[in-house]
Amino acid sequence: MAGSLTILGSGSSGNCAYLETGEVRLLIDAGLSGRQIRLRLAAIGRTPELLTGILITHEHSDHTQGLAVIAAKLGIPVYCNRLTKDAIRFQTDAPMDYRIFETGGSFGVGEAQVETFSVPHDASDPVGFMIHTPETKLGVVTDLGHATKLVLERVRQARVLLLEANYDVKLLQEDTRRPWSIKQRICSRHGHLSNEAAAEVLAQVVTADLKQVYLAHLSRDCNRPELALQVATDRLRQLGASHVTVANTWQDKPTATHTLPAPC
Repeated sequence: MAGSLTILGSGSSGNCAYLETGEVRLLIDAGLSGRQIRLRLAAIGRTPELLTGILITHEHSDHTQGLAVIAAKLGIPVYCNRLTKDAIRFQTDAPMDYRIFETGGSFGVGEAQVETFSVPHDASDPVGFMIHTPETKLGVVTDLGHATKLVLERVRQARVLLLEANYDVKLLQEDTRRPWSIKQRICSRHGHLSNEAAAEVLAQVVTADLKQVYLAHLSRDCNRPELALQVATDRLRQLGASHVTVANTWQDKPTATHTLPAPC
């Protein structure tokens, strides 16, 4: 059976993706409410009771808010590093089946092999993932202030990439609802990627094997989907990378389910 990927929701208010391969069914982050995770899984004919595990990139609530309902109540294993576990336990005392990995190490969940790597973000020990399945290689980097050499090296393997494009520089500068200190945090080297920074990441990691890019974690106030898409596609077009499809993700609805391409 072909593998599939559905981004259940992505944005500043919550991030959650669903990956299915063979008998393995994974959530990548659980930043939507438990109710929304259940509803959005139901929309694609799936249920949280059948999840194999939940992979957590870091402890911020827009990546963990559904854990207490989904993982704790249903006994779904939660894969994270020790500092992230400690930070989650500080937020909630709900008992969970934690499966601890070392940042930089790898582990298996059924037929999925998960590589972890450190990313620069203002959390306890944030990570990105490279998930190898029989169908594809999926890279996940949704919160990072800049792309280190390590990040670029790891995601250069990807055939499908979930990449942050959080803000448009001009819209962030003009935003009147955020104090200057918050704006500084967002655009710092441990904050988030702008549209232009995301496009430059793509320029440095694009290969003949990369087929699909999802732009993730778009700010509702300081970005526009059409801006993020235009900047990324223009940069790829400059490189002649017409084989790469770029799509937005959405905070309030899932993406269409993507059938994963076969590995090279």
